[in-house]
Amino acid sequence: MGSLRDAKLWPGGGRAWDWNETGTRHRPGIQPGDVHELLEHDPAIVVLSRGRELRLETCRETIDLLEERGVQIVLDETEAAIAAYNRLAAAGERVAALFHTTC
Repeated sequence: MGSLRDAKLWPGGGRAWDWNETGTRHRPGIQPGDVHELLEHDPAIVVLSRGRELRLETCRETIDLLEERGVQIVLDETEAAIAAYNRLAAAGERVAALFHTTC
């Protein structure tokens, strides 16, 4: 896949995460539309990165959507989120993620 600034990952694939697709900004943060593509791949866990300086927020509606689907949520700073994703994927979990690699 190469290097990406922001990324969407799911079991078996991934792509660049273009915030312009859903109008995502640091506030109010990750939109429900940002996770719809992840949910198409039936993850048990979704890792949401808040950026390296914890500036990216997550809309309450996004959390509600994931919880309604029975998806476990990991919400953390980017390095910790990457580590959690790698650990979960290596353990064979059905994990998906949104990574914001800057602020």
